[in-house]
Amino acid sequence: MTPAPIAVALDAPDLETAAHWASLVTPHVTTVKVGLELYLRYGPDVIASVRGASGVRVFLDLKLHDIPNTVAGAARAVARLKPAILTVHAAGGPAMIRAAVEAMPNTQIAAVTLLTSLSEADLEQVGVNGPSEDAVRRLSALAVAAGAQALVCSPREVAAVRAEVGPGITLITPGVRPVGAASQDQARVATPEQALADGADLLVIGRPITGSADPGATAAGIAAALRRVSAATGHQV
Repeated sequence: MTPAPIAVALDAPDLETAAHWASLVTPHVTTVKVGLELYLRYGPDVIASVRGASGVRVFLDLKLHDIPNTVAGAARAVARLKPAILTVHAAGGPAMIRAAVEAMPNTQIAAVTLLTSLSEADLEQVGVNGPSEDAVRRLSALAVAAGAQALVCSPREVAAVRAEVGPGITLITPGVRPVGAASQDQARVATPEQALADGADLLVIGRPITGSADPGATAAGIAAALRRVSAATGHQV
């Protein structure tokens, strides 16, 4: 059965656990995500460990945000690991995004718009005025113009971003929570079915899968639910 467009966030306490989770979910999902904490703790070795024999796509979520020259150097440093996706912050600006794109021609550079942990009140405190959707649309257009091939936005904004950037850009949505799952530190959330129906291409799901008693079975269940949405809406899974 075709794996579902899910990136399982491997926010594990150690390398062995991350690799174990990856082995359990890879029959059911297309991608596993390595975040900043795991990468800083174990370095490049973590990529080979979670990729394993399956060759699953690895999403390296480092959210690079610095001057263009530094981001280009950082991107070149991880290019040899061959991640399928690498994140940078859209707020770093066009030159920074372009530097990452040029440094990693074989990796999809995904620009993070606004973190899903930020509420409207949080955004106002850091100087983002107006609705979050407007800011996300602005950052999305900026990033795509600079060469980003993918965008990271919350499920609440995915329909608006799709309308802004068209069909050729991959939309990645964290803050995805199955019905009944706690929102934890995510503020702008939606169910996997809703995010997919609204136009997301890759759903980031972490603790609802990895924190369950059987991560493999949980991933399989969510994948099956997404296939039902696909059959009903025509959205390819």
